Amino acid sequence: MQFAQAIDPVAVSLGPIQVHWYGIIMGTAVLLGLWIAIREGQRHGLDSELFLDMMIWVIPAAIVGARLYYVAFEWEYYWQNPGDIIAVWKGGLAIHGGLIGALLAGAFFVKKRGVPFLQIADIVAPSIILGQAIGRWGNFMNQEAHGGEVSRQFLEGLYLPDWLINQMNIQGVYYHPTFLYESIWNVAGLVILLLLRRWNPRRGEIFFTYLIWYSLGRFFIEGLRTDSLTFDGPAWLASLLNGLWSPMRVLFEPGMMADGNIRVAQLVSLSLVLLGIILILLRRMKGLAKDPYLKSKESVSG
Repeated sequence: MQFAQAIDPVAVSLGPIQVHWYGIIMGTAVLLGLWIAIREGQRHGLDSELFLDMMIWVIPAAIVGARLYYVAFEWEYYWQNPGDIIAVWKGGLAIHGGLIGALLAGAFFVKKRGVPFLQIADIVAPSIILGQAIGRWGNFMNQEAHGGEVSRQFLEGLYLPDWLINQMNIQGVYYHPTFLYESIWNVAGLVILLLLRRWNPRRGEIFFTYLIWYSLGRFFIEGLRTDSLTFDGPAWLASLLNGLWSPMRVLFEPGMMADGNIRVAQLVSLSLVLLGIILILLRRMKGLAKDPYLKSKESVSG
């Protein structure tokens, strides 16, 4: 049987220089996210240069954090292939690592500028989830971050276009387009965050809602994947995570894990969901969430 050729992950080749789709897609995600943050920052009376300067700190920190996080959990491979540690164009950027790196760099930057961290976190939360929605298409181009085996009929039943179905054919086997599931989930999250900020919640709650929404979707979608970063943990923890994921079994079977019994992303996602909920409730109970997202003297209709 003949299968359609997969999309070339290299968009342009100029002699020895290759421009990968992954890089183009990630660059597009950054620029769109920056544009949205600058526009929203103007409603808060913040100069666009603040966000441009912040990107100089945050983007490198996010890339380094994402790569180090991934390499740390795949060290058995990378210590034997050290040259591949910097090969980010091949994929292998862990979103949670990138988020940690970005938050640390962002917190340091805003402290130096004297701007409240949670104010900036709220402003950029929609940009982050938009970037994640777009960035997942880089995984699509690289034919990575997919789920377990499925039939072509299953993919056709999702009413997916042929070009997408064909890209999910890897060496004659079709796989769950988990990148697509997460991208759609993140787009829905973007809409929720944009609506939420018009209701003018307390400062920090848009960012905490982002953590909850993204992490909830990531927890369930991660269970379908076959390339999860994993480790061997206590049986009770593995049982807890499997139990929480079990409603998904009504529709899907979990993806196989090559080793380990706990998916790192599921454990981190569950922790972030709980953290987001606790922070919202605790800050309100202790009277710490006094400032609104957008102060009354500023227009909320822009």
